[in-house]
Amino acid sequence: MNIKEAKIEISNTLRAYLAKDLYGNYRIPPVRQRPVLLMGPPGVGKTQIMEQIAAETGVGLVAYTITHHTRQSAVGLPFIEAKTYDGVEHHVTEYTMSEILASVHELMARTGIREGILFLDEINCVSETLTPMMLQFLQCKTFGNQPLPEGWLIVAAGNPPEYNRSVREFDVVTLDRVRRMDVTEDYSVWKEYALRKGLHGAVISYLDIKKDNFYRIETTADGPQFATARGWEDLSELIYAYEALGLQADRSVVGEYIQLPRIAKDFANYLQLYYKYRKTYHVEEILSGSYPAVTASEFRAAPFDEKLSVMGLLLSRLGEAARAVRKQDAVTGALHGSLTAFKERIAAQAPQSALAELIAQRQEAMRVAREAGHLNAESRELCQRELTVLDACLGALREADIVDADAAMREVRTRFAAVVETRKSLGEETGALFDHAFAFLEDAIGESQELVLFVTELTAGYDTSWFVENFGCEAYFRHNKALLLDETHERILREIEKGRLEDL
Repeated sequence: MNIKEAKIEISNTLRAYLAKDLYGNYRIPPVRQRPVLLMGPPGVGKTQIMEQIAAETGVGLVAYTITHHTRQSAVGLPFIEAKTYDGVEHHVTEYTMSEILASVHELMARTGIREGILFLDEINCVSETLTPMMLQFLQCKTFGNQPLPEGWLIVAAGNPPEYNRSVREFDVVTLDRVRRMDVTEDYSVWKEYALRKGLHGAVISYLDIKKDNFYRIETTADGPQFATARGWEDLSELIYAYEALGLQADRSVVGEYIQLPRIAKDFANYLQLYYKYRKTYHVEEILSGSYPAVTASEFRAAPFDEKLSVMGLLLSRLGEAARAVRKQDAVTGALHGSLTAFKERIAAQAPQSALAELIAQRQEAMRVAREAGHLNAESRELCQRELTVLDACLGALREADIVDADAAMREVRTRFAAVVETRKSLGEETGALFDHAFAFLEDAIGESQELVLFVTELTAGYDTSWFVENFGCEAYFRHNKALLLDETHERILREIEKGRLEDL
């Protein structure tokens, strides 16, 4: 299965394990709740889906890379306890609580969340001394005589032996007590994730052209060489950071992330072309509607790979703009909820203290989400932006010493109106970018297969499809009649590529 299918199945498993009967008992007794054993190549996204599942279901998440642990840290340290049996005192060896189990209890204490996922990565690479304890944990959900709390799903992940020489095989006794899921890499699924996360356009457009370079692991005389999903995502983050600093990733930098030399070289060359096309085709001028006339004719005569790269530049820029609108929309929605709560509070409470308590509650909710593993980078940003506006409102109330409820509502509404106006302005500006992109492509290539591909990619993009759905785009809907997805999309690429090869 691919990682998306694995995520769905683990989510369903969690729901089934946490389901209770009328008397509050788990429908599947904990002893029959098999741990999930997720096996797949490195860097395919096993850890990321755990974070997503926890955030989407509202449960806690405690994650460990088990190879970092010794028997003592995982199981606990021995101590001598005096016990009396049949009137005779004996000294008995017991163990302190495992660091792993203690982390589960600490998360429950800090957040109040009583159910969750305990994720143990690289489970089949543990040391020889720890292996028996890990097998016992998978089989019995205990370290020594200390059990994992009820309501916690164990998910263990590992790499098949072809990817790691340190792998230890599980015996039949253990395998008969877990739910094994084998995951394989899948570019189409990863691309959905990449678009949702806003990975760099150069990475996505390059892999659209050369899908075979998405995930490769090769054994050579110089050792293993590889390109993985994790490598592409981390490289994307670096490219963004370099661009903000006015730097450009060269071949050696790319090779630090994509550790298969021929692919690293190929992408580094593509990245140079990507930047070149951004200037040559005046991308920002296209999106502002003021591009030189020669740009359309140059694009019309360009080879397919070049057209695909330029469309990737346009899509990336539209995605960035649409993402900014979506985030502003989310902040606006959150602040609307806060404004409603503030209005209800000041009916019986002084405005300044009411708003201060509301801010404190939002901060506490953010802390709990962070502790529970629910707060990804985007969620954190949106929470911080909401709190920034609320803090500004409270500062204004205190500076003007506003104690009247009606006056306080007017002040808060004024600041909220500014947020709403920002949302409106961003939406209008982004709508113009969409219109100008379509106008350029219609001018340059008309009703072509490339334009159908462009519409397809807008539909596939998380942020661009959200924008069209919520703000509309007349040109998009006009071309949507010819929209071809999935298999048809791939057929067009194959036909164009075939025609290109026949011309050589």
